[in-house]
Amino acid sequence: MKSRSRPSPKHRALEESGTINPRASDVQDPAFTHSDFFDPHDLVQVRYEMLRYVLSEGQSITDTVERFGVTRPTFYKVHADFERAGLVGLLPAKRGPHGPHKVTDEVMGFIEHTRATQPDLDGPALVERIRQHFGLAVHRRTVERALARSKKKPR
Repeated sequence: MKSRSRPSPKHRALEESGTINPRASDVQDPAFTHSDFFDPHDLVQVRYEMLRYVLSEGQSITDTVERFGVTRPTFYKVHADFERAGLVGLLPAKRGPHGPHKVTDEVMGFIEHTRATQPDLDGPALVERIRQHFGLAVHRRTVERALARSKKKPR
């Protein structure tokens, strides 16, 4: 068994890509516990093999979820994601908000118009104007990031 004092390049890449299995120690399938090829830390590989075990090998879902350290709902979600998108569906979905949710196009238009007519306004002043106009509480950094994004977008 390899020492894990320093993560391997593969494990660093899995961490950086968000595809590391946070429950690797729960994977008890012999292929993953007795092989250098199968890696319980590789979430996509674990999910694929779990599905293959049921769909190709005809094994029971109950036994499979126990061997692969997941719950039945997780199995069904992974299966549905695979049916919907193939291998890409096995990648974990990005958690949290998928973009700005307070700075809508309307709010961004207001910010740009306000900055165009009063270029000396700083972040806190813009935050106050947004609060007054929309009744919306946004953080100064949210406004600054929205402005930075708008500068990058081609008109």
